[in-house]
Amino acid sequence: MNNIAKFVAENTLFCMLRIFQQIALWEAISTVILFFVAMPLKYFADVPEAVRIAGSIHGFLVVIFVILLLACWQTYNWKFSRVLIYFAVSLIPIVSFWVEKDLKKIIKGQKK
Repeated sequence: MNNIAKFVAENTLFCMLRIFQQIALWEAISTVILFFVAMPLKYFADVPEAVRIAGSIHGFLVVIFVILLLACWQTYNWKFSRVLIYFAVSLIPIVSFWVEKDLKKIIKGQKK
């Protein structure tokens, strides 16, 4: 493989991990918005549209999170235990910030 092809391949893989890290962050933020902004607006201010909008955005981000999780599992040969932990943590509100922090360590090369 020539140098250009190697550079493109390595940076494409890095890019996927970076995108996954960003989606993990936005998924966590959307959870906070859904639970602490949209739901109180629905129940205390009678604004049900807030949950519909925030919930739709959050649901979209969760689907993208799972797709990228599976893609990273395949691409980086992650252990099944890591994938299972990331998936389980993504289901617990606010704890998914931990996934984003863990991915930052992987990107910086501090963790495999």
